[in-house]
Amino acid sequence: MLEARVRQLQADNVSEMRAKLLDVARIPEADGSQSPRKVEAGNEGAALGLTSRWAQKLHKEKLVMQKRKQKLEENLQKQARKHQLRVEPQLLNRQLAGWLQRWERSTPRSPWEEQLAQLLQEAPKRLSREEQHDQANRLSKMRYEAQQQRLLAFLECCVLADQLPLAHHVLVMHHSKSRQQRALTLPMYNTLLLGWARKGSFKELVYVFFMMKDAGLAPDLLSYAAALQCMGRLDQDASTIQRCLKQMAQDGLQLQELFTSLPLCKEDKAVLLRAVRKAEPTFLPPQPPLPSFEVNTSPLLKEIYSTDLPASFPKQHLPLETLKDLFRQQLSVEMATIVTVDSVEKAPSLTEEVLQARKTLQELRTRWEAELCLALQQTKAREAQAAREGRPSLFPYLCLLSEGELTQLMLQTLQVLSQQGESLLSLAQELGMRIFNRHVVQRKQLNDEVQALQERYFKYLHLLASDTQVVMSRLPRQHWEALGTTEASQDQPWPLTVVVQLGKQLAEVLVQTVKMPSNLAQLQDTQKLIPVLYHVYSFQSFRQIGILKPHPAFIQLLETAAERTMTFESAEVPMLCPPLPWTSPHSGAFLLSPTKLMRSLEGTIQHQRLLEGCPPTELHGALDALTQLGNCAWRVNGRVLDLVLTIFNAKGCPRLGVPSPASEAPRPSKHRLPANASPERKTELRRELARCLKVAREMHSLRTDALYRLSLAQHLRHRVFWLPHNMDFRGRTYPCPPHFNHLGSDLARALLEFAQGRPLGPHGLNWLKIHLVNLTGLKKRESLQARLAFADEIMDDILDSADQPMTGRKWWMEADEPWQALACCMEIAQAVRAPNPAAYVSHFPVHQDGSCNGLQHYAALGRDSVGAASVNLVPSDVPQDVYSSVAAQVEVFRRQDAERGVQVAKVLEGFISRKVVKQTVMTVVYGVTRYGGRLQIEKRLRELSDFPQEFVWQASHYLVRQVFNSLQEMFSSTRAIQRWLTESARLIARSGLAVEWVTPLGIPIIQPYHHDSKVSISGGIQSLTFCSSGDTNQKPNTLKQKNGFPPNFIHSLDSSHMMLTALHCYRKGLTFVSVHDCFWTHAADVAVMNQVCREQFVRLHSQPILHDLSRFLVERYCSGPRSTNAQVAKLQEMLLSVPKTGTFDLDQVKHSTYFFS
Repeated sequence: MLEARVRQLQADNVSEMRAKLLDVARIPEADGSQSPRKVEAGNEGAALGLTSRWAQKLHKEKLVMQKRKQKLEENLQKQARKHQLRVEPQLLNRQLAGWLQRWERSTPRSPWEEQLAQLLQEAPKRLSREEQHDQANRLSKMRYEAQQQRLLAFLECCVLADQLPLAHHVLVMHHSKSRQQRALTLPMYNTLLLGWARKGSFKELVYVFFMMKDAGLAPDLLSYAAALQCMGRLDQDASTIQRCLKQMAQDGLQLQELFTSLPLCKEDKAVLLRAVRKAEPTFLPPQPPLPSFEVNTSPLLKEIYSTDLPASFPKQHLPLETLKDLFRQQLSVEMATIVTVDSVEKAPSLTEEVLQARKTLQELRTRWEAELCLALQQTKAREAQAAREGRPSLFPYLCLLSEGELTQLMLQTLQVLSQQGESLLSLAQELGMRIFNRHVVQRKQLNDEVQALQERYFKYLHLLASDTQVVMSRLPRQHWEALGTTEASQDQPWPLTVVVQLGKQLAEVLVQTVKMPSNLAQLQDTQKLIPVLYHVYSFQSFRQIGILKPHPAFIQLLETAAERTMTFESAEVPMLCPPLPWTSPHSGAFLLSPTKLMRSLEGTIQHQRLLEGCPPTELHGALDALTQLGNCAWRVNGRVLDLVLTIFNAKGCPRLGVPSPASEAPRPSKHRLPANASPERKTELRRELARCLKVAREMHSLRTDALYRLSLAQHLRHRVFWLPHNMDFRGRTYPCPPHFNHLGSDLARALLEFAQGRPLGPHGLNWLKIHLVNLTGLKKRESLQARLAFADEIMDDILDSADQPMTGRKWWMEADEPWQALACCMEIAQAVRAPNPAAYVSHFPVHQDGSCNGLQHYAALGRDSVGAASVNLVPSDVPQDVYSSVAAQVEVFRRQDAERGVQVAKVLEGFISRKVVKQTVMTVVYGVTRYGGRLQIEKRLRELSDFPQEFVWQASHYLVRQVFNSLQEMFSSTRAIQRWLTESARLIARSGLAVEWVTPLGIPIIQPYHHDSKVSISGGIQSLTFCSSGDTNQKPNTLKQKNGFPPNFIHSLDSSHMMLTALHCYRKGLTFVSVHDCFWTHAADVAVMNQVCREQFVRLHSQPILHDLSRFLVERYCSGPRSTNAQVAKLQEMLLSVPKTGTFDLDQVKHSTYFFS
């Protein structure tokens, strides 16, 4: 507009001036005065001066407006660039940046292929940055490791979510800043290279190579594979591919390794092969490696993997077609990712109130689904903007699942939230992990892994099915590996910070979006809406934590609706078919759901690194033992379940382990507190209220746990199912499904029995009777013959309990383990009433328990004759009770002190019993301190009603000292070994390293005790701060390392003993499962299991375990450049001073009846 005004003014001035000039020219000269032309010329000069001032003013205004316009355009372009994803890199190396700039501006440009060839040819020949850090800059690696993990996970997730341009943009943004570029690693660049290669985008691929060169990183095998794959998709000419292959060879990389060493899918390998064959038409890719039949060479496992010795591996009791059908059912469950189970709680009457509540709930959920989808779209838009600004945001993670799937996950979380609420941190972590697990399952379906898995599994079933035979009988893992190599993807878990941040974001969306009318009777849009979830703060152990609590009105609505369904993740439910055999740290257990071989806290990576660095054959013993435990088929004991459900829905019975409902919780006093109540009275009422709330919370927790267990038992009532296993960092094994397994309480164990039965045979019934007496706890110090005779004496009570458990004499209720005792009574009743008890097919598991198993291992390690006799390593006519022996020794010390006039010794007369000292004796082997032992004894003394309570503190101090003195007397070698292990661990931790060792079966172990590093996630409704202590880069916690080493080392030995027993039992055709040092099998096979158990204990401790440990620790911590350090020299001296052993003959264990009984 301004320009138009300038043109108008200029035009008017010029036309006026021209008109005046013309008029003057027509007038003739009259006299000698100045000519009109000259006069007008003067006027013209004045007019021009005026015009020029106007023009200057307008010109200045025009320049100002131009500058404003230019600045506005620059701002608009800057804003547009923010929204535009960057493709071209900004290089920090001036020479390289100039090369790229000149090449971009040159006309015509040389082909992209020429640039790539030159980049590869001039690539730096040095280690990648992370390798340099490993060798020279550990501190820098510690600083950047968390950032690197998060950025790499972001880039990988972008590729998976088809957001490759966004990943490229973020990488360019980080690369353009020198400080951020230092955190970039070769795998990050390779991730984008592979992504662009799959899309055939050569230009972008070259840009990434430019950035790699700029960062000083040399391409590796995966980098070349990406370049060649891109060439193959674009059908490049042979000369270009030949140059690439030539350069790869000059870099010392072998062409064959492209097809053997990289985790590429089938399609990627096919494209890669097409490219290579264009340059080398005669090239043949290496054949898939033949199944490796290398075996573990440990002398302990020699017989397990021997092909010369006879073996009768057990089969499943089901035919092939049945097992195939069960596989299909399990596959559909895992593909659905959730399992819906009917609740066993008593169904309410379908009154009008209940029906209305269910209708209201359904209407609210329909509304919430729509609102949550919209809120998620807005959240994704914000996160996408953050990513465009160069920050690794949550956007790609939110794209992995649809809004509908995320909404269902969030509503399921809301459904199961307890009335007391849940901490935001734990809820966020749970939500984040559920998204990861669901994404892994979906990706396996998209990658066509399901069909390949089914074909292979059906072949595998020929080994297990009851109606098929295989040419060579092998262990399940060996048979699976013989079927060929697998191309299953290895899914790396997301960093814990990402998991928590993702879950926190969804939890906040849930809090802000899900609302309900204040008056549920009228669901109108005009009503005031209230949040369904509230964020509040509470104190737990003096720490303030944020909690998400449901509104009481919502809880009331759920209780009124009384919906009878529960939802579980598929990995929380037992499997419907035999689990996949464990073949590596990444592969085994569930069909699709990701499962860790070694369970650990989320975010802990040190255990996985150790396992991955371990030679595959070293893990064979553990892999095969876990597979064998998981292959045991189970079924539900229906008669016991019916009785438990009856009691459960009749307000429970805590005495029998059936929790009561919350309605039975104690209520605080309803009386109003008088205005003049004393402070003491107010304090008393506050304590009563706190106690009632605590009891109510505990009752709710126990009731919910029982509800989950019983609902799953009812769901699986007429099914056969399996429990896949994994292990903790010490090698101890656990079933993966958490709610329903044989590791639970007495009630949980009584609900389970073997799906495959075995005839009792000549001695099976006797073992059932002995097992029943063991469960009662009445004859612990009696011989097996005395226990058997006692069972015959009380046969009437046994049969009465089996026939009339709730209306008869109820003898079973007085047992230590009442539900298992009742189940055993029922089994005995059926057996004795059978026409031929020996032919009766029993499904009942019979247990054999170790006798203070930790002390047994210590006594064997130290060849301690006195200690060995106390824990039944020596044959005897009756079982030795170490707890009673310690109590007797303490009583000797007490009598001596009483004679000397010690008052507390006199007070304790008549109160020192087995029960008082048992817990301390049991746990001292697992590292309990004197302080912890004193608390245990104090608790026992307070339970004695006639003990003078004013002496409890003094007496507990006295007793714990005497218990430790007694153990020193009885287990001198044990205490020496404990001190050696403790002091060794203390010195190792003080040197800045965590304690590591290898079990006799070859499992690498590292103690995960480090000083916590706090991780903060700010923003939103609450900033979250949590501790991470599982990284080897963190400083070890010396106290936990030294206190944890002795018990953890013993746990690694008892797990080795259990695994050896499991493998040898499996080779003999037995059904075997365990609960740590409690071994289970059929009644008919107890004698065989007992023999194997004793033989393997002797074989285990015949190895030089302590000397092997000393040698390993010296090599691990005292070799290399650190060996000249004075502190290391002291450590080496300690490690080499292995405690001397006694003269106990281990072979005596083979003849000890009560070693395990």
